[in-house]
Amino acid sequence: MSGRIAVLASGVGSNAEALAEACEQGRIDGRLCVVASNRPEAAVLARASARGLPTLALDHRAYPDRATFDAALHDALANFEPDLVVLAGFMRILSPAFITPWRGRLINIHPSLLPRYPGLDTHARALAAGDREAGATVHFVIEALDAGPAILQARVPVEVDDNPERLAARVQEEEHRIYPLAVQACLSGRVRLAGDRAELLGRPLPPAGADPAALAGR
Repeated sequence: MSGRIAVLASGVGSNAEALAEACEQGRIDGRLCVVASNRPEAAVLARASARGLPTLALDHRAYPDRATFDAALHDALANFEPDLVVLAGFMRILSPAFITPWRGRLINIHPSLLPRYPGLDTHARALAAGDREAGATVHFVIEALDAGPAILQARVPVEVDDNPERLAARVQEEEHRIYPLAVQACLSGRVRLAGDRAELLGRPLPPAGADPAALAGR
């Protein structure tokens, strides 16, 4: 039985598109049961609708505080009965009131090699630090911001003439490659959250996450 995936996004939705394509191509044994956004005007909702996917708009600006919005978001998502909740450029810091009920079924992709550069402006920060490589990390979401254990990372070299936009574009290509791998591994049960560590088939993953071939079962 294929898994049910809820995607949360706030912007254009390129990672949501990559996940939808992976489902259509059979690289993910699942389907997007809803694409949700905290911004009704977000392009991700129009792109999902064009694919015939269910969408949900829940404007955070209509709620008096973070806790009230997070409670409403939890209730709305629960109606779709997802097996996995996937953050794909969701530009909201989620509170423990939302995270705790989905713990172990909630993952995110962050555009840096965590634990370096949690939060925003990751590419500019990597360039300012003179880093030789950058990348993206898929990780379980826990209560601390961008601190959950890594499932998978992808690395790209930093070029001498890079600016944040060029670096971001190359990192995003890798995001589209690795996120479907991680989603499938979680849906299949190969990867799970045990306490505060990620495990592959019951064995703890290293800090940088799994090797892609091992994650895919090859």
